[in-house]
Amino acid sequence: MKKFLIPILGVILGATSGYLYWQQIGCSSGTCMITSKPLNSTIYGAVMGYLVFGLIEDLIKKR
Repeated sequence: MKKFLIPILGVILGATSGYLYWQQIGCSSGTCMITSKPLNSTIYGAVMGYLVFGLIEDLIKKR
């Protein structure tokens, strides 16, 4: 379980950030692919959080 803690944390924080970005900034015209719908923005944020936290985890392990 400890092995998956950092990636899960990245997904949760990324999804939350993606949703908040849609809620606060979003896309007023509705033509933006990522920010026009909350689901798209949340999924995009979750993927980005997973990738960024995975990269940070790898960098920490290499040191």
